[in-house]
Amino acid sequence: MLTLFAAKNTVAFASHIALEETGLPYQVSWVDFASGDQTKPDFLAVNPKGRVPALAAEGGILTETPAILDYIAETSGQLMPAAKFERAKVREMTSYCASTFHINHAHKLRGSRWSDDPNAHASMQAKVPETMGASCAYIDSLLTQDWVAGTYSIADIHVHTICRWLGGDGVDITNFPNLSAHFDRMQARPAVAHVTTAHG
Repeated sequence: MLTLFAAKNTVAFASHIALEETGLPYQVSWVDFASGDQTKPDFLAVNPKGRVPALAAEGGILTETPAILDYIAETSGQLMPAAKFERAKVREMTSYCASTFHINHAHKLRGSRWSDDPNAHASMQAKVPETMGASCAYIDSLLTQDWVAGTYSIADIHVHTICRWLGGDGVDITNFPNLSAHFDRMQARPAVAHVTTAHG
């Protein structure tokens, strides 16, 4: 059985959805960030980076959302298109989510990762609505069909997870009609509803 190490209101939400969608046997080990579980030896033995998600799989521990999503898709034979180019487009989007979309959001509360200057932190925070809005506009322009790569995939799950944070980032998703419709389609999926309830 797979074990997902997850914390509520984090990007681990995406891996949780993927597991629920595929029907792979799994359990969740909750990491309480408020209690500092991510800094304690037990969790650092799982992921020395002190972050979620982490996935305990047959071969060991996997970290980083794109890698975990890809592993779940490959293991289950689901959540990836059949054609090679579309599969690459899925990985292109999960890479963008991890390297740009998520990082734009992280500048709001995690400025200390990049600077020790409080003024720089404030500047980063002020920029978040603009950078998150730019990412939304980019993804909105790509969503000319229901799903990122034509069929439902891990890319859609990753995009949706980050879009859950937009309200707190000062971005109104309804300004991006394709992305807003995508969000609604995701919300209507039973697996997404189940995981949303689990994360509170």
